[in-house]
Amino acid sequence: MMKYLNPFIFQMLWISFAQCAIGQDLTESSVTFNHLALSVIDADQSAAFYKKTLNLKEITNKTENDQIRWLSLGEGKELHLLSFPNDEITVNRGVHLAITTSDFDDFINRLDAMKVNYSDWMGEIPNKINIRADGIKQVYFQDPNGYWIEVNSVGQKKTE
Repeated sequence: MMKYLNPFIFQMLWISFAQCAIGQDLTESSVTFNHLALSVIDADQSAAFYKKTLNLKEITNKTENDQIRWLSLGEGKELHLLSFPNDEITVNRGVHLAITTSDFDDFINRLDAMKVNYSDWMGEIPNKINIRADGIKQVYFQDPNGYWIEVNSVGQKKTE
């Protein structure tokens, strides 16, 4: 039986390729990151989750397909939520969307108030914050479809 590459993994590989190409001197064209599309069970439920937990703003869905919702990731980047019931969703923690927040502690307080379960990278202790060797704080949690989301403090001034 032939296995197909999960569309989310394919897009992450494409993003990795695009990141490598950025800044290179390409004579005819260059690439840059535009959007991330996730296959979801219910686009409305998923859009509500991302809007509430990450404070993403909904933008116009130019496909005009009511099974697709578009959200802004800022700086012209987008998150597309595609609800096509026959698509199988397969995920693991290694494939995740990473978001940076300017106030990590405030974000954790919001997750706690919303009763969203999060953990460190290993996922062994509930509601544990991971602190990397470079001092960056990070947590991982899942959206309603099981996709992993990392929220970190990259760019936030460290307090002593």
